[in-house]
Amino acid sequence: MLRRIIEALARLMAILGGLVLTVLIVMTCLSVLGRFMNGVLHGPPFDGTALATWALGLGIGPIQGDFELIEAGMAFCIFAFLPITQLTGGHAAVDILTNRFGVTANRVLAVLWSLLFAFVMAVIAWQLWQGTAAKMRYGETTYLIQFPIWWAYAAALAGAAVTALVAVYIAVVRLAELLTRSDILPAGGAEH
Repeated sequence: MLRRIIEALARLMAILGGLVLTVLIVMTCLSVLGRFMNGVLHGPPFDGTALATWALGLGIGPIQGDFELIEAGMAFCIFAFLPITQLTGGHAAVDILTNRFGVTANRVLAVLWSLLFAFVMAVIAWQLWQGTAAKMRYGETTYLIQFPIWWAYAAALAGAAVTALVAVYIAVVRLAELLTRSDILPAGGAEH
């Protein structure tokens, strides 16, 4: 039951991260196209023509605050993809040395790395919590579009909190695997 809840949370975060990333990609493309078209309409042979005046009047140009939105969105995306990566063991692993170790030694290493990752993610989530509270308290906004900065912190915090939860679950599972000498979850690891 717990495993299904953890998997559902990780998959939900990955889907949300994918949706936000898609929106950011489309927005970036539109902003680059708008910036290009704005330059074309301000240059020869269009500069000063009725067509250029009309098109520029429509607001053709870069999306205002695109860099600010990308910064906030990417922070969320990074943390949104971490839970599924941790759950599936999708982190890059260079195991030239550890392949020579025995099963027990590799399980001990898996427990240690899982505990370390869980600890680091818990610290990151805690710091994001503190940052979110501080940004809310001071009412900081972005320069161009006056986007409340705490929204970006809160979005990243949601992903970090789910990642920390998944990381603790994985650490407990890896410890259980060490103690029972059986595989509960696939070891995974993206091999490079």
